Amino acid sequence: MIRHRRAASTAAALVLGATAVGVFGLAAPASAHVTVNPREATQGGYGRLAFRVPTESDTASTVKLEVTMPDDAPVASVSTMPVPGWTVAIEKRTVNPPLEVHGSQVSEVVSKITWTAAANAGIKPGEFQEFPVSMGPLPEKDRMVFRVLQHYSDGNVARWIEPPAANGAEPENDPAPVLALAPAAPEGGAAPASPSAQAAAPVSSSSSGDDGDSGALAVAIAGLVAGLAGLVLGGLALVRGRRTTSPPAA
Repeated sequence: MIRHRRAASTAAALVLGATAVGVFGLAAPASAHVTVNPREATQGGYGRLAFRVPTESDTASTVKLEVTMPDDAPVASVSTMPVPGWTVAIEKRTVNPPLEVHGSQVSEVVSKITWTAAANAGIKPGEFQEFPVSMGPLPEKDRMVFRVLQHYSDGNVARWIEPPAANGAEPENDPAPVLALAPAAPEGGAAPASPSAQAAAPVSSSSSGDDGDSGALAVAIAGLVAGLAGLVLGGLALVRGRRTTSPPAA
């Protein structure tokens, strides 16, 4: 009988273990991916951005990063900040018609930026590195989608090149870094609030003299009522006390 119970317990444990693997093993943690920070900027302005690159591999380091600028959103000026242990190479392309910037015509823009790590300077497993860039004027577009290739020391390449869906949702696999661009505020005033912001704004109350007088009168009436209630309660307590302490009749 004992052997049968032990065998049943072992079988139940195996079934539970297999079930746990089937349920939880499929739910792998979401992978980190290359992003651009901040993720929002203003059209027409200059932005300081940084491509944030985590190393996802457990055994290899990130040794090279290629960032391709979007073809539909050229930027006249792009400059990089030195990253210790990394060299940078810039590729350019011709745009037609040229971009007009501060009264000048710019016909050649940056198309790709490539960072390459020196020996032992790669991004090790469990670490990340930021690659700062300054660019502008930012185009009058809703967004800029950057295609990024992340090269590992073991020869593998992570391709962060999938653009967002039409509804703006991020793709499940290999999402490309996206910089959202908002219209600049009109001259002489702030940008108009969105309908949702207007709906959420509290409605201010009137501050006229009549409202102030009505409020003061209401406070006075409330105080008077409270005082009368206190007097009534005090009188009742006094009457009850007298009845309790009065001597009995002879």
